[in-house]
Amino acid sequence: MHLNRHPIVSGIFLLAGLWGASVSYADDLPAPVQALADQGIEIYGQFDAPGGMRGYGASVQGQDMAIYLTPDGEHAVVGTLMDSEGNDLTEAQLDEHVRAPLEAETWQLLSESHWIQDGDVDAPRVIYTFTDPNCPYCRQLWQDVRPWVEAGSVQLRHIMVGILAPDSPGKAAALLGADDPAKTLYAHKSGEQEIVASAQPREIEEQVYANNQLFEELGLYATPTSAFQREAENGSIRIDRIQGMPSDERLIEMMGSEAP
Repeated sequence: MHLNRHPIVSGIFLLAGLWGASVSYADDLPAPVQALADQGIEIYGQFDAPGGMRGYGASVQGQDMAIYLTPDGEHAVVGTLMDSEGNDLTEAQLDEHVRAPLEAETWQLLSESHWIQDGDVDAPRVIYTFTDPNCPYCRQLWQDVRPWVEAGSVQLRHIMVGILAPDSPGKAAALLGADDPAKTLYAHKSGEQEIVASAQPREIEEQVYANNQLFEELGLYATPTSAFQREAENGSIRIDRIQGMPSDERLIEMMGSEAP
């Protein structure tokens, strides 16, 4: 499940199992668009389109798409709209009306997961990282980010999962259930004291299970996987991710600056 230092997959989170979880378009839909929704296509916000048409952002099985309602309201066309010069008029609309709200939903889900604070709670930059207690690359990432964390400029929120080894869930639960999870995580990551799997209250074990489910629903496959916010060209806040160990260049991008 873990990667070596070089392979990297980056990009936005796409909610494979959570598309439409809480941002589906709720208004009454025209009959042709409703017919598509009845077939399992998730419909999001509408947007203006040329030629008197109306556009709708949509997705099915994790694939985003645009639906264009004809001016008479009787027909719907699914596809990419091009102008007379061959410019794609659909991509920007999908980015605004489907991907951006889903990324905001993803960030909310990450914040509501079960994580351990690493760094100053008032640090201006927040990074979520899925961490398995048996993952050596998670430990390497922990070591690599120490300059930013110790300077108080970045806080990591370790979402504890148990996926790599039979005792990973027990170790993750032991960390989440510790009297001082942050101190215990530090001792484990620094090598001062390895965590040992131990029985925990059902509530704690369910937290690990919930984190594992989120990991799978986000379509992830590697630990560490880290998520951070970035500012897009239009000024909107978007999410970027890195699966596996980041390169030196990507680490600086994730941290938001050169090492202090």
